[in-house]
Amino acid sequence: MAERRVNVGWAEGLHARPASIFVRAATASGVPVTIAKTDGNPVNAASMLAVLGLGAQGGEEIVLASEADDSEAALDRLAKLVAEGLEELPETV
Repeated sequence: MAERRVNVGWAEGLHARPASIFVRAATASGVPVTIAKTDGNPVNAASMLAVLGLGAQGGEEIVLASEADDSEAALDRLAKLVAEGLEELPETV
C-alpha cells in the first residue's frame, strides 16, 4: 500500500471549498484513494460527505493511501494539492 502523510495547507482545513477541490482531484486521479486523520479510520477520498466528516483542520496531519498498483504519482499530486492548499490538482509534481 502506498501512503503519503501531509499537513493540510488550507488555513480553514478541509471544509467546503477546499474539500470540494480535493474530492474532485481525488476522483480525477483515476485510482481509489483513502484519506484519514493520523489517529482515525480511512474514508473514501472521492466522497464529499466522508471528507467533510473528517473535520481536518489547517496544519493537521492527514494520511492519503491507495492499494492500486499505479497510485504513486496520483498520491504525490494529491499530497502536493493538500500540503500547498492549491486551488486545483497540479499537472506535474
